Amino acid sequence: MKNSTLILIIYSLLGSACHTDQQTKTLPADSLQKQAESVDSVQQKTIEKLTRAGDMVKAESPDAEVKFEQGYALPSANDGVAQSPINIITSGLHADIGHRSNLKFVGSMNVIENLGHTIQIDFTKGSVTMVGGQSYELKQLHFHTPSEHLINGITYPMEMHIVSTLNDSTKKGGSEYTVVGILFRMGPENKFLKEFLNSIPREEGKETLDSARVQLNNLFSAVPGGEKFTYYKYRGSLTTPPYSESVNWVIINKIFEASEEQIATIEKLEGNNARHIRALNNREIVVE
Repeated sequence: MKNSTLILIIYSLLGSACHTDQQTKTLPADSLQKQAESVDSVQQKTIEKLTRAGDMVKAESPDAEVKFEQGYALPSANDGVAQSPINIITSGLHADIGHRSNLKFVGSMNVIENLGHTIQIDFTKGSVTMVGGQSYELKQLHFHTPSEHLINGITYPMEMHIVSTLNDSTKKGGSEYTVVGILFRMGPENKFLKEFLNSIPREEGKETLDSARVQLNNLFSAVPGGEKFTYYKYRGSLTTPPYSESVNWVIINKIFEASEEQIATIEKLEGNNARHIRALNNREIVVE
């Protein structure tokens, strides 16, 4: 009798399990879709809550497929052969110290912008960059966190790009660029950054700057002992769309310093907006 009762219980449990499994298998497709949408909605609300609370760094890398994607932007399939940024291996580079380019910036800054994906400072019309005896129109500077260029495989927490153009109607696109790259590591507070950090809009937008107080030359004058810079120069591309391969890159070999708080302030606003390094493809890097 006991065995018969046990067998009935086992059959009853198996029947219940089969019934439940059948219900799962026959669950309507629209019900599954609603469940998926519900999960997506919860995840999106969580992201928005964290972002409003300042607990999540926004990431809008140039190649990012979703707005809050974390990490480096991945290479795309349609890269050219002279793309930027690159990893600069300093050993064995051709040095052309006798032909060192004189680098000079003349002009003033009047607007600071929070573009969502970067912090940008605009120069007034008529501002000029002088490099290698050539005059370029000084347009703007902006930031990448972390650095886009690597030096001997080392990624630094921040990189600043000073962008200038040379109008040339004979070239496709009409312009050639010179971009000066400056890498930052954590250290003492940076005087130049201190001049405008509190002026950055906390939401996307722009604010007017006091051009008499915020001056690019203050960045270089803070370097002790009148140090002379050398540069890594190579031919590359813009690191944001449309990735035009019409850039003369000038990477200053000195690593500048900024405080952890200063770098964190910029990173909090712009997120991870660094593009992955690209292949050198037999391009020459010259030290001047």
